[in-house]
Amino acid sequence: MTVPSHRVLCVDDEPGLAALVAAYLERDDAADYDAVAETDPVVALNRIESEPFDCVVSDYDMPGYTGIELLSAAREARPDLSFLLFSSRDPDALAAEMVRAGVSDYVHKRGGADGYTALLRRVEHALDGATGRFAADGAERPVEGTRQVTGVALDGVCTVGPDGAFEFVAEAYADLYGYDPEELVGERWQRLHPNEEVEHIRTHILPAVAEGERWTGTSTGLRADGTTFAESKMVTTTSDDRLVIAVSPFDEVVSRLQASD
Repeated sequence: MTVPSHRVLCVDDEPGLAALVAAYLERDDAADYDAVAETDPVVALNRIESEPFDCVVSDYDMPGYTGIELLSAAREARPDLSFLLFSSRDPDALAAEMVRAGVSDYVHKRGGADGYTALLRRVEHALDGATGRFAADGAERPVEGTRQVTGVALDGVCTVGPDGAFEFVAEAYADLYGYDPEELVGERWQRLHPNEEVEHIRTHILPAVAEGERWTGTSTGLRADGTTFAESKMVTTTSDDRLVIAVSPFDEVVSRLQASD
């Protein structure tokens, strides 16, 4: 008898959907999953705390807990647990929550086999560590050619579409660069970096993110008044090729780390 290599908990308050996700995972020929369906997020949390799950796939809108709230509670007991959101919610509306909570990945819930195929691949990436989960010492796995920094503070969040244009810009993110959010929506991300930094991002950061890595490090931001600043940044991608970016001024991150020592 083959022992399943990974146990995955599938949480959705619609019983048919929870069972369907579990069934797709168990049918995947490329992996060996023991997938368990659960419809009650409170029960799901109890199981996470008492059973050895390797990954959780959860809906967002559920009674009792949202998917993000379930993640936050689960990470208190299992800080290294891979956790994917599988939701029909617009990722732009959830971007800030997802980044702050440390969601391993987001997959858009859509009809047809394509959505479940995307979910399968993202579960594989999460369990392989390809989404950039933090190591036990709190440091991100380094990506060759990037400039590494730990303790990225997530003050400002945005999402960038596949065409390179900002789709969602939080007020805190825009303020770091001296803009209002509406001035950046529809603009390309290159507007916020000097030319030499644009090249670095294109050659080192974006290729790593495209492979499923979560990149953290420092880069150079360009403000509306033409001044530059060192920024502490996290970049990751969703299953539909959108970028989720979180930024803080690097000097503020350093000050916070020193104050916590």
